[in-house]
Amino acid sequence: MLTRRDAILISLSGYFFRSGPTQAAAPAVGFSDKQYANAVVIDALGAPGGFDPNEAPDAPLSAKFLADVRASGVTAVNVTVNEVGNAPHRFENTVAGIASVERELTAHPDIFLKVLKAKDLADAKSSRRMGLIFGFQDTSMLEGDLSRLATFYDLGVRISQPTYNRRNLMGDGCLEAANGGLSRLGHELIAEMNRLHMLLDLSHAGPRTISEGIAASKAPMAITHTGCRALVDVPRNTHDESLKALADRGGVAGIYFMPFLRASGQPHGEDLIRHLEHAVNVCGEDHVGLGTDGSISGTELNDALAKMQRKFFEDRVKAGIAAPGEAADVFNLVPEYNDPRRFKTLADDLSRRGWTSGRIEKILGKNFARLFADVWQA
Repeated sequence: MLTRRDAILISLSGYFFRSGPTQAAAPAVGFSDKQYANAVVIDALGAPGGFDPNEAPDAPLSAKFLADVRASGVTAVNVTVNEVGNAPHRFENTVAGIASVERELTAHPDIFLKVLKAKDLADAKSSRRMGLIFGFQDTSMLEGDLSRLATFYDLGVRISQPTYNRRNLMGDGCLEAANGGLSRLGHELIAEMNRLHMLLDLSHAGPRTISEGIAASKAPMAITHTGCRALVDVPRNTHDESLKALADRGGVAGIYFMPFLRASGQPHGEDLIRHLEHAVNVCGEDHVGLGTDGSISGTELNDALAKMQRKFFEDRVKAGIAAPGEAADVFNLVPEYNDPRRFKTLADDLSRRGWTSGRIEKILGKNFARLFADVWQA
């Protein structure tokens, strides 16, 4: 008898997994347009839109940004709906963040679809819309009240990190030298997330918090946006033993397009691919994906962006949440993949390096689609 998860995966396969079994050798010409069009493509941490110096930060998505969503070929993206860090008004600001995304969903039902269950990914793919998955980075908005988690679940939140860089009531983030791990409340949080079938995301957590989170969760978990600490030893990257433990529990690690991919300076495509290949060697090809930690649209590298980046970095330093590897003159992007079709370009590059089409499809989104079906169970 088919389980609900089996039925969901069979349904998904009709839309996502048409390219056939993994081949013995990858084509030299790259990953074809047809393969990309048929693939599920998931950005496990990102957002529609981009940087426009002429627009207010809270302005509705422009026609250009909406066109980029269409062009991207991205099936779904995990959109952060909260503000991070320990500060006042986090609950109210999170509700406002959810309302902001809901307005875009209401304004553009032909472009966006709210993802509440795994089958919504198939609906997004078949209707050529982008699925928006509501996610939390941090749990400061709960203010210690775990009953609020069910309220946010009812509002559509399906993914949550317990911590963001600094210590909070749930445990230690990656910038805490004490590396104290999860608090008792943090363990209770994970139990409540398991009850709600909400995906545990251990990004930005300290090494001990990651280890204890993997051990505590009864469901597979994710690190939606990270890099490999064996390659670049900075706090935002993840140690091999944690990556392996995550994979052994059925989880998925998403590699980001961030400065932490190299020790200093602007990261490039070769840095991203190096982290992807290392993660696959550690975790296996069934447990690695992509989480850019960026926007769908490309970003014009100009003086306005440089000014914005400097202010962004300085504000993070003042708030105490800037991580080693961030810098005022390093942009949060990979120049070779700085446009809406970045995942297609990356797929081409991986194919030319000898990656099979089956492995590329897994990295593009098949692995995260499976994980969502495993955890959400609906």
